[in-house]
Amino acid sequence: MSQKALILEKAKSPFVLSSIPIPKPGAIQAHDIILNVKYPTILGLDVAGDVEEVREGVEEYVKGDRVFFSADYSMAHGGLQQYTLKSVSDPDIAKIPPHISYNEAATIPLTFATAVIPLLSVNPIGAGLNPTSDSKVNFNGEAALVIGGGTSVGQFAVQIYKYLGFSTIITYTSLKHSDYLKSLVLRLSPPCVASIMVEGAMEAGYACLAHGGQMATASPAPPKPDDAEATGKKIYGVLASVNIEPNKEFGKELWKNLPRLVKEGIIKPNRIEMLTGLTAVPNALPRFMNGGVSGVKLIVNPQDTV
Repeated sequence: MSQKALILEKAKSPFVLSSIPIPKPGAIQAHDIILNVKYPTILGLDVAGDVEEVREGVEEYVKGDRVFFSADYSMAHGGLQQYTLKSVSDPDIAKIPPHISYNEAATIPLTFATAVIPLLSVNPIGAGLNPTSDSKVNFNGEAALVIGGGTSVGQFAVQIYKYLGFSTIITYTSLKHSDYLKSLVLRLSPPCVASIMVEGAMEAGYACLAHGGQMATASPAPPKPDDAEATGKKIYGVLASVNIEPNKEFGKELWKNLPRLVKEGIIKPNRIEMLTGLTAVPNALPRFMNGGVSGVKLIVNPQDTV
């Protein structure tokens, strides 16, 4: 049997819609993936879909289970195809809570991990705020600042701080996202939402830190300021995959708790904008480059490809 897939044959080449064999065994029918490498490759890192087939001996999942997970850049494991492979031994796969759609679930894996790993995981990987997702951990009386709160990663960071009980959550973002961010937190105290340019955000965030303060950034290799040792300030970068060391142990704990956090409404998916089929992906890319996507995730259902 064959399927439709969007293939990138080499770096900077146009996408090619092709018919390729369905990968076996344990294929997952991909309903929704996020636009986010050995060539040729298939992109698409965030996937939600139905389990189509499982390898003999697998007991955790059965045909028809609704799942969401992080994919990989490869022909068999990329998300921009109608069926993709996923190992159930990977930590970053879980069943979708009943009240969450495929579209919503597909917004979570990568950007949620990007927010969570540098904030919650143990030192020296992250700030160690709550490595085990313990509901008893509370930072009442503490303040947090999120620069870029309207981004996909920023929205999850705001929700994490709320979950941890921070008394004050301040976010710098485009004013058009302020009402939505307030709805995520409900009790911004004080309700401080302002606009800041992306350029200089890391420097501004570091300058806001008190002595001994901690800062997480989406950059995998943040700089170490000259006064870091004297002031006790710490900066944590992130490689958002939980399938690499040293993130694996934290990833197992995170994904064990993630369905519960989503089911209980503690973590809410990003807002979405739907694209129609794989052929819509190439036309959407210039919007990213020109800053035309803000506060939402673009979602494509490969099954809608004609």
